Amino acid sequence: MSDRASGADLVVRRAGLRDYVPTWEAMQRFTAGRDAHTPDEIWLLQHPPVYTLGQAGKPEHLLRERGIPLVRIDRGGQITYHGPGQLVAYLLLDLNRRSLKVRELVGLMEQALIDCLSGYRIDAARRAGAPGVYVGDAKIAALGLRVRRGCSYHGLSLNVDMDLGPFADINPCGYEGLKTAQLADFSVQRSVEAAGEDLLGHLVRQLEAFPVRHPVSG
Repeated sequence: MSDRASGADLVVRRAGLRDYVPTWEAMQRFTAGRDAHTPDEIWLLQHPPVYTLGQAGKPEHLLRERGIPLVRIDRGGQITYHGPGQLVAYLLLDLNRRSLKVRELVGLMEQALIDCLSGYRIDAARRAGAPGVYVGDAKIAALGLRVRRGCSYHGLSLNVDMDLGPFADINPCGYEGLKTAQLADFSVQRSVEAAGEDLLGHLVRQLEAFPVRHPVSG
């Protein structure tokens, strides 16, 4: 992973294409080992094809097998798909240190996505009771979090330019018949890496409203 400090209290890591399970395990280790002086981190990456099922997820939301591994994990939510061409951003934040509630974190993630998409001239919105970001009746970005000892991990995914076919073999996020969309559908020509930098700027701006109360030392 390469990294860049964004201010004293946030480290950004750009990981490229990484297998899902080792990345998940790395998030768990980071969260278990952090202390009051550990800077928050945002990880930007992609995954090879994988379905992930939240801790209360129902396996029947996988409608058909197509040889893509299914991993049951510890975030909230139901089933989703990750694959090349999709931007994944993991937010490893000390919520207590930022006086940031989980609902506020979800809101700022959604707003960062909406603002980012607006920069591409895409009119996106929230949907009541269904976390994520939508363009019309299609979901373009998904959210899923886990909070442990007041610290978050997991995060969000934004479909950039990918094979959306595997979404047809699941009920995305547990919703039967939910359509999915991606930036490429709207003639947005951005690489995953470029979209990551665009979104990162909006995430950082949203987090500025919740500064670390006690600056991280070192």
